Amino acid sequence: MEKINPISEILGETTDVESWLIRAGLRFSDLGDDAASRAIRKQWREYQAAVQRCCVTLHQPPSRVQLGGDYANLRIPGGTSSTNCEIDHLSSRPQSLD
Repeated sequence: MEKINPISEILGETTDVESWLIRAGLRFSDLGDDAASRAIRKQWREYQAAVQRCCVTLHQPPSRVQLGGDYANLRIPGGTSSTNCEIDHLSSRPQSLD
């Protein structure tokens, strides 16, 4: 998979798969049917489930929450997933939906 310039600072979470992939310097078109691509797709689903839970719990849009603890690994495609979650609220972030 060809890498593009990753974003150095990650702000809040996202519901956009392209934005999520860019965090690791990837594009959606880089994904194929290989094991790594399947693992990234699975991680995307786990990430989205964690983001949705955090948004519901905090009553905030994705851009205003940030996964922490063991779930922080889901923020960057290719990171390992875990079963525990810690939620960090980003009170200084502007309220807008991705």
